[in-house]
Amino acid sequence: MSIRMRFTIWRPLATAATAALMATALTPATAQAGPRTSEPVHSYDNAIRESVWVDTGLDGDGDGRSDRVAVDIVRPREPAQQGRKVPVIMDASPYYSCCGRGNDSQRKTYDANGDVVQMPLYYDNYFVPRGYAFVGVDLAGTNRSDGCVDVGGRSDIQSAKAVVDWLNGRAKGYTTRTGPTRAKATSWTNGRTGMIGKSYDGTIANGVAATGVKGLKTIVPIGAISSWYDYYFAKGAPLFGSGPDWLSNYVESPDARARCAAVQQRIVAGAPRTGDWTPLWSERNYVPDARKVRASVFVIHGMQDLNVRAKHFGQWWDALAKHGVERKIWLSQVGHVDPFDFRRAEWVDTLHRWFDHELLGYDNGIDDEPMADIERSPDHWVTSNVWPPRATQPTTLRPAEGTQDGVGTLGLTRGSGTETFTDDPGHNETDWAAHIDRPTPDKAGFVTGPLTRDLRLSGSSKVTVTATPSTSTAHLSAVLVDLGPDTIRDYATAGEGITTLTRRTCWGASTTGDSACFRETATKTADVDYTILSRGWADLGNHASDRKGVSLRPGTPYTITLDLAATDHVVPAGHRLALIVAGTDRGLIEPPSTRPTLTLDLSRTKARVPLVGGAEAFRKATSGTAPAPSPSVLDGVAGPRAAQRIPEAS
Repeated sequence: MSIRMRFTIWRPLATAATAALMATALTPATAQAGPRTSEPVHSYDNAIRESVWVDTGLDGDGDGRSDRVAVDIVRPREPAQQGRKVPVIMDASPYYSCCGRGNDSQRKTYDANGDVVQMPLYYDNYFVPRGYAFVGVDLAGTNRSDGCVDVGGRSDIQSAKAVVDWLNGRAKGYTTRTGPTRAKATSWTNGRTGMIGKSYDGTIANGVAATGVKGLKTIVPIGAISSWYDYYFAKGAPLFGSGPDWLSNYVESPDARARCAAVQQRIVAGAPRTGDWTPLWSERNYVPDARKVRASVFVIHGMQDLNVRAKHFGQWWDALAKHGVERKIWLSQVGHVDPFDFRRAEWVDTLHRWFDHELLGYDNGIDDEPMADIERSPDHWVTSNVWPPRATQPTTLRPAEGTQDGVGTLGLTRGSGTETFTDDPGHNETDWAAHIDRPTPDKAGFVTGPLTRDLRLSGSSKVTVTATPSTSTAHLSAVLVDLGPDTIRDYATAGEGITTLTRRTCWGASTTGDSACFRETATKTADVDYTILSRGWADLGNHASDRKGVSLRPGTPYTITLDLAATDHVVPAGHRLALIVAGTDRGLIEPPSTRPTLTLDLSRTKARVPLVGGAEAFRKATSGTAPAPSPSVLDGVAGPRAAQRIPEAS
């Protein structure tokens, strides 16, 4: 069971001169308690803007020189003049020149001296006036950095880790990309660093934290990967039509692309489209190294994120909990969207207090607040003191053959008999859910009766099936569905739950070249008659091993367990809970080379579901008389968006 670790108490980090000033300005009681909020007292327009190249100690491009990564810095001038040191907020990214950051797709821009003018996003605008330095790192092989992109591997992670080391006086920095003049950070920073970023950027934060580097005090991964294999495959089933070589080619700078052919070839060779696990994937799996994490972790993830799917935060969170890492989480109904674009005011306030607590040591009470914020319905949030709640118990639900209407049932009692379906690569989870109340040849569906009370799922599920294929290859999908009318975020459209407006709001200070004003968004909803709440996939050829697939013998039964994404969802009274087992989930996994018919052995098929209250809660929710369903006219979510790689929704 996950244990909530309390954060460390307020740690006064100011100098003696600052402490004396505070003691003069504040009452004794207030001075003793210490500050609770950093204020925008420093000039952003007059901030120091500089660039440094940090030695990574690697030679990824094989040119005989140690790679240097470009580090653009914006920091307040006043603390430096007063001899005070400041903490650092850092976003290490491959996107600063190729693709842009945020909803406005901002890129770094520079003046004639090569110093940064526009730093993408609002972090510098907002936090530099409040006494933080902001550091934007170009990963190796991108923008102004040496080296090659290796998609979450050693070079990527070392790109950012070396900067944390430099901020703490353990690595070499230079004033130019090739020159000998050294640059030191210890004169202006105390080395306390927090990493933040969405998607690839947040993934790098996870990877750096997993090295256990000293000086990294907190990370804020948003929609981030925890294992790159799980980004491209699900137990052998390919989630995208290409591998990590496509991504490295996409984000590399033109000069890096010209000199990194050997690295690109190693990526291709190390990531075979068979879906077999290789050493390349082991290097890019951060979950086993959660035991090394020293930093606190504030996770943000969309439960309907079909790019960096929700399995990533679930397995990372569970590993952090196992090793007692201080942590906090926000779970939204959106897809691959930054909280700045779905809960802006609350997000900026929370992030501000988080960094104040973790980097400035302010005793502002954020460590006494609930561990989890969960979006229960569009723009309606609830909290959970511990996540998943302590009353959560993995509960085994079992499918059974259908009654006279031919629809299977889902309950606590072991079923018998079989169900048969044929893989239809033209259909997906929404097609299956829309026809749950009648047998169709493309799925096997199992449904509870209408619930008499709410039933909450909180955490990750597993579905074990025993299936007999008719061909030598087969892919499987398992989906949990809330059957009943609701209004949800429309994650299936281009905005993935938001609509971008033309008006702007401002978050921090602006300069002529770097505005703190960003386009507002509005919630985009859909009225539905079912909600997909969790999904998972597998290649049946991986039945004996998660790491290597084999050809199947037609007519032979195989047992495999599918990992379903983490979620937190309440199935309301009057709704039904459904389990669907089918083949290719169009748009979310690639089809197999054949079109198999699969027969499920229901006596050896089960779902292990995290229910708050466990089996007893399920028993109570499925007994008695359910309330009558509300009449509705619904349009529904038409289907998942076509599978996208990170840069297309970065």
